[in-house]
Amino acid sequence: MSPEAAPRLRYLALGDSYTIGEGVREAGRWPVQLAARLRRHGLPFAAPRIVATTGWTTDELAAGIDAAHAADPLVPPYDLVSLLIGVNNQYRERPLDAYAEEFAALLERALAFAGGRSARVLALSIPDWGATPFGHASGRDLARVARELDAFNAAAGAACRARGVAFVDVTAASRAEPDAVVEDGLHPSAAQYGVWADLALPAVLEAFAQAPRAPAEVAGRD
Repeated sequence: MSPEAAPRLRYLALGDSYTIGEGVREAGRWPVQLAARLRRHGLPFAAPRIVATTGWTTDELAAGIDAAHAADPLVPPYDLVSLLIGVNNQYRERPLDAYAEEFAALLERALAFAGGRSARVLALSIPDWGATPFGHASGRDLARVARELDAFNAAAGAACRARGVAFVDVTAASRAEPDAVVEDGLHPSAAQYGVWADLALPAVLEAFAQAPRAPAEVAGRD
């Protein structure tokens, strides 16, 4: 089989500015970097389809998924689905309970896109925007920001554990390297996104090691 004819695995990435990679080139986005790492490990992933826009909250992502599907149908099952959402809920001071409910609904949609296979879904924690130069200049109570983000992440992590979905902590990495940002002083640099891709990689590799798919299952996809 020629490289051009080789089956390709499909990846759907759902999120906000952190998933679309505000301020970095396409190759620097963490889902794109993750797909590249997976290819180096012998998993023939195509470039991810990204449904994400800077500023989106959970409800806006849900509407964005609907719009993306209407324009170009999102056809399950995807071989990998990632979800990273919530920073704008916290930034806009929306309630935790609403976030928990809406995140759980999005997680169910992610599972449906993955054909119900929880091992093929992963969620990333919300990074701490308050630790960045933008955060320090914002005038916000940064200790409160950190506490609220920890609470949002605890809710997301609990939803993932209840469904057997991997929950990858990138918050610690964002706090460890708060200056690893682009010119706006807020959004992560390509190098920081690379750290996130490295953190997500083991969960995906484990999922494929435990439940390998036959070539016939993915042949002919584009």
